[in-house]
Amino acid sequence: MIFQPPPTTPYDLQFTLFGFPVRIHPLFWLIALLFGLPAAHILDAVIWVVVVLVSITLHELGHAFAMRMYGQEASIVLYYAGGLAIPEGGGWVRSRLEPPQQIVISFAGPLAGFITAGVVVALVMGLGGLVDVRFMAGFIPVPSAFLPLAGRFGNTFIRMMLWVNVFWGLINLLPVFPLDGGRIAQQILLMADPWEGVRKSLWVSVVTGAIAALLGLVLLGSLYIALLFGYLAFQSYRMLQGRMGAMY
Repeated sequence: MIFQPPPTTPYDLQFTLFGFPVRIHPLFWLIALLFGLPAAHILDAVIWVVVVLVSITLHELGHAFAMRMYGQEASIVLYYAGGLAIPEGGGWVRSRLEPPQQIVISFAGPLAGFITAGVVVALVMGLGGLVDVRFMAGFIPVPSAFLPLAGRFGNTFIRMMLWVNVFWGLINLLPVFPLDGGRIAQQILLMADPWEGVRKSLWVSVVTGAIAALLGLVLLGSLYIALLFGYLAFQSYRMLQGRMGAMY
């Protein structure tokens, strides 16, 4: 699956941040740059890579700090599919936590992004800039901001920070496994129905993923979103088949 940490390479960038080991796989830079290349200026592409690096790191730090709050340390990996906060000892360690704790950990990542966006908006307004909220496809809120003293590239950075941390955060909260929203939905359904909660969450993931893929293609015109959620819906369906097969 694409949501697994890749093997280490001699070209990984490794460092420690707030006590958490961080590893950046070389393909992270390549994929981020490819998404930024349609930009009008090469510096826009560079700014995009920086924004993605900062935003995903903060997102994973949100998860990692929430794990630490419950007595678990974690490491962070940035790779071609985004980022992962991996608890020490593997996923089975996190599975020992209660559903409300799992929900807090899952929500902490998007929350870190929303807080980041809020800080950016507060700074822009505090420095005399303008902030506006527009609705993509008529229902997805995406804030926009303009700060006169920031110049063209400064405002590009601001705009991209708001886009990534708000839009990606909302997308990540859709109840599609293994996104954070899918993990939250699974824990909620497990609390309501310990026996059938996982199966129900996978059905929710299949249906929501298929709808998101369709809307992404038709309303947003994004082939990437269509392919991503189509793949996630398919993976959830395969997991559902595996669980049903194990029952017989």
